Amino acid sequence: MGDDCTYCGADVTAHDPLYLEDRDGPVGQFCNYACLTEHVEREGLVVGDACEWSPDAEGC
Repeated sequence: MGDDCTYCGADVTAHDPLYLEDRDGPVGQFCNYACLTEHVEREGLVVGDACEWSPDAEGC
């Protein structure tokens, strides 16, 4: 994966990096929470990724 930020391409080791993994291994690395947040928003990673909450719902 190298040292490049998944979002901006900067060297993550020069910052306070975040490394993300899932069950299959590494999925991204980011300079900081700002790059992670921008990546999530730009890629639409939360749209449709959770159930909708309703005060009348029993659960998801």
